[in-house]
Parts: sequence; structure tokens; C-alpha cells
Amino acid sequence: MSAEDRVKELGLDLSNAPRPVANYMPAVQVGNIVYLSGHGPLRPDGALPAGKVGADLSVEEGYDAARLVGIGLLASLRVQLGSLDRVRRVVKTLGMVNATPDFMDHPRVINGTSDLFREVFGEKGVGARSAVGMGSLPGQIPVEVEMIVEVDG
Repeated sequence: MSAEDRVKELGLDLSNAPRPVANYMPAVQVGNIVYLSGHGPLRPDGALPAGKVGADLSVEEGYDAARLVGIGLLASLRVQLGSLDRVRRVVKTLGMVNATPDFMDHPRVINGTSDLFREVFGEKGVGARSAVGMGSLPGQIPVEVEMIVEVDG
């Protein structure tokens, strides 16, 4: 099944790609590699979730925020490529979790993004990954993720 078909089957709305809030591009393609800037979670109503995982948010709420980030990344990738079917594979993701100093489950939070990519792209949606904790993130968002993708053409 194609990635675009999976998006439809999963009922994902990719119509509202996040817009930059500073001086950067959401995605830059160099040859057959696309670099996506760090994205934060954006709810369908346009609201940004906020809070520290481990204090204000549970692991599960962090996971949900990371899934929202993944949806935004997919939306930006579709704008850049025209179709997610051009994705050859996810090469690397970097997931940053706004967490308390004693929080230890960063990978479980970032699974919200990683699980989504596997659902959409299958095994080619599983790439190298880092999941790290941060003392804060812009706007106190709970999660930020950036990614590198190999594409056809």
C-alpha cells in the first residue's frame, strides 16, 4: 500500500502544514535528501500543547504530542515533495522532549512520531533516531522533532 493510501486509511489530515515562526525553511532538499526543520506539536484547532513531560504531562500525553509533531512533519514533507509516495526511507529523526531533570522515558515519548512513520511508510519509515531531554523548548512545547528523509528523484 502506498504512503498516500495509508494516510487516507489512517484518517490523517495533512492539509495544514506548519508555517515557520522565524527565519528558516520547513524543509530543504539537497539532491535526494530532504532535511526537515524541527517541528512542534500543533493541534487541529491550531493550539500548541505546552508543558514539561514528567511534571505537567504524562508519558502518554507526551506520546500524543509527539504524534502531532509527526503529522506536521508529514504535512511539510508532502508540501515539499508533492506526494509522500516519493519517500524512499526515513533516514534519521531527532526527538527532543521538554522534560524534568529526572525524567527517563524520552524514547517512549518520541515513539509517538516513530510509530506514526512506521504506520505510514512501513519498515522504510524506521530510521536511525535520537531521543533526548531538554530543559525547555520554544513556547514550552513538550516535544520537537526534526528529520532527514531519502526521496526518489
